[in-house]
Amino acid sequence: MSEIAQPSPIAVPLGAVRPLLRNWRRHVPLLLVAPLLIYMLVLYALPVLAMLLRSLNDPTWTLSHYTALFEDMVFAKTFWITFNTSVTVTLGCLVLGYPVAMGLVRAKAMAPLILVVILLPFWTSVLVRSYAWMVLLGRHGLVNEGLIALGMIDRPIRILNTPLATQIAMIHILLPYMILPIANALRQIDPSLIRAASGLGATPFMTFRQVILPLSMSGVAAGTLLTFVLALGFYITPAMVGGPRDITLSMLIAQEVEQLNWAYAATLSAVLLATALAILAAACHLPGVGNAFKTSMR
Repeated sequence: MSEIAQPSPIAVPLGAVRPLLRNWRRHVPLLLVAPLLIYMLVLYALPVLAMLLRSLNDPTWTLSHYTALFEDMVFAKTFWITFNTSVTVTLGCLVLGYPVAMGLVRAKAMAPLILVVILLPFWTSVLVRSYAWMVLLGRHGLVNEGLIALGMIDRPIRILNTPLATQIAMIHILLPYMILPIANALRQIDPSLIRAASGLGATPFMTFRQVILPLSMSGVAAGTLLTFVLALGFYITPAMVGGPRDITLSMLIAQEVEQLNWAYAATLSAVLLATALAILAAACHLPGVGNAFKTSMR
């Protein structure tokens, strides 16, 4: 019997395969990012777009909700309180966070312990931390009891439900967002530059002012922008620790939602979002800040 001829495999030229592999490799990053893009589009971008449309087409297409903001004194006061609180909290985080970031970078042996203390707030709910500050700052809380024991005051003072209480609690919660970018920038400074400055006769303060501080501005810019934008939209802590007269923009939005005033709540949300985006855009276009922010994100 004659053997049955087996079909020979189709030979594919190697030159035709290489372009296909090259195209596949070019699209691998997009395929890896595609699930996140779809997730953000469906669960974030579309709801935000629906919110923006509701501020314009409820009940009909109109800009009356935005024009009403210019005559609303409650909105003006609330916006000022929100902006002032965000600036104060950002400056407080910068003043307290920069020395901690330097200690984190320089204390090699204690760096793990310092990092744990910095990241400890991330392991606790914002709600729990806000409750803790309510206990600490209350009339019979640890702060008042300690001041009375030291003889600094005769009777409890009102700390809770004040702007000061809101700022203290928000600084505690947002402090890691300031420390970590600054520490990352300080860690990238070449130690030989500091030794060279000392060898040339510079004092520690001069070395810090002329070498360390300018080279760490990338972290300062990133931490400041991140902390300020997060402080703009804070809700839980001001609602629990702040006073009834110190209403932030996020609290005003929540009140409008509770009253089923969806169109005005959407308008306030759009203003808050536009304010945050405008601040980011303006800060990134300032001389040196944009490059510093990009450098810190590498």
